[in-house]
Amino acid sequence: MYFVILQLLASIVLLLWAVRMVRTAVERAYAAELKRALSLAERSRFIAAGIGAGLAVALQSSTAVAALASNFASTGLMSTATGLVLMLGAYLGSALVASILSFDLSFFLAPLIILGGTLFLRGTQRRSKQLGRLVLGIAFVLLSLQMVSEATAPWRESEVLGWVITYLSGDLWTSFIVAALITWVSYSSVASVLVIITFGTAGLIPFEVSAAFILGANLGGTFIAYSITKGGDVRSRRVAAAALAMRGGMALLVLVLFQVFGVHSLGLPGDVGQQSSLLHIAFNFGVLLFGLLLSGPVSRLAEHFIGEVTDATHTDVARLRATALVADPAGNVDAALASATRELLRMSEMVEVMLQPIMDIIKTGDRAAVRRVKEIESGVDRANRAIKLYLSRLDWSSMDSSQTHRASDLSSFAISLEQAGDIVSRELLRIADQKVDRRLSFSTQGWDELVQLHDRVLCNMQLALNVLVSEDTESARRLVVEKDEVGALERASMESHFARLRSGNTSSFDTSELHLELIHALRRINSLFSGIAYSILSEQGELLDTRLTHKSG
Repeated sequence: MYFVILQLLASIVLLLWAVRMVRTAVERAYAAELKRALSLAERSRFIAAGIGAGLAVALQSSTAVAALASNFASTGLMSTATGLVLMLGAYLGSALVASILSFDLSFFLAPLIILGGTLFLRGTQRRSKQLGRLVLGIAFVLLSLQMVSEATAPWRESEVLGWVITYLSGDLWTSFIVAALITWVSYSSVASVLVIITFGTAGLIPFEVSAAFILGANLGGTFIAYSITKGGDVRSRRVAAAALAMRGGMALLVLVLFQVFGVHSLGLPGDVGQQSSLLHIAFNFGVLLFGLLLSGPVSRLAEHFIGEVTDATHTDVARLRATALVADPAGNVDAALASATRELLRMSEMVEVMLQPIMDIIKTGDRAAVRRVKEIESGVDRANRAIKLYLSRLDWSSMDSSQTHRASDLSSFAISLEQAGDIVSRELLRIADQKVDRRLSFSTQGWDELVQLHDRVLCNMQLALNVLVSEDTESARRLVVEKDEVGALERASMESHFARLRSGNTSSFDTSELHLELIHALRRINSLFSGIAYSILSEQGELLDTRLTHKSG
């Protein structure tokens, strides 16, 4: 019995690790694409639900989608109602993933391991390696499920298990609470549901116990998302609380109905495992339908009970945090450069706080938000001066070439961040003022283009900070590619804008100057962020001396 329990625990640990492996592979390879997909969620609630489901399938984790959605909500880029629908869509996507993986896919196990291992070991690009990691993760999920089935085989005739199941059949609430706690502790609802389905397929538990387990796992999975946002921004907490109220409340209600009317198989086809899988999908589909209908009232209740913080406390953490620059940088050069890097990250957080709400400011003319952005600019200027002074006090004569390059890169990036902050506070806020004063409105298509460009620049800022810290060549290459794509977006937006002018679009005529200034400003900010990539690639000898073709003769 000891070895049976040990094998079961090992298989569950492997399952948890494999699910996490798939999620991290997708996040590392497609982080920018994931954020761009989230930026489209505000177009409609049906689109938000579809995006949530699609991301959950890709990441094999509704928790990861909840974390992304919470980050978007905390910046004001996503409303509570949209975030709620997106999370409910993610839960449905997670249910579909669990259902697909619960089938007998052992035939694909060996090919997936060979393919994933080859991609990871032989791949030369970052994305090919992460794709290999993803394929290996899926293979390990299938392997772990096989191990669970083999480990539970000796239990099928166990008298002790019979007593436990008899007790749980008469006390569904205990089954419900145990499943919720295990899911919350394991931090993976997909893994929990897969184990429940595997137990049902093996004939270890009857449907009524499996149903209580499934409902408990749904509550526990929703509570994971809520715990992520605890202590975070009020807007992200509203989204998580609304999702907990909807999905958790529905799980409790369905369990009560099961007890009142009795639970057998509900007419679902297949064995207990298949019935559990179908129940899981049907439950989350029903919750999503109710969410689409009730997202407005539920989000308003969340906003009512989870109030805004007062302006007196509305200060970004980056400004409150003490400087990372040590008092005397003349000693350990590497430690001094690390301190300067940390201070640059603090400075970048302030620039990010300035840039994130700019589209909302342009749309609404929020004067309080304008004041906050202007207040932060002075902190950015001080940080730039402090970093340059700090680096100038280093003993450059004792530094080797790599340290000299790093110090120069840090100084240059500080200047770039300060210039990006100036563009936000002077040019973008001026555009917002002119739009409000002249009572102008962008055309629907023009506004969508501007929002897409803004989202792209924000994603590239995160990539630039990753490059700054890691000095990873492949990430630097990707940042350069993203810079070119932003330039292409700028040109495409200009062409579309001129096409609208030719068609006689009144809104485009009125806002033509502002539209062009805005896309130019965002492109310049993106170029400033991308500078760190060129420096790193130049040091590695991966840049051409010129982009001009040689003229013959």
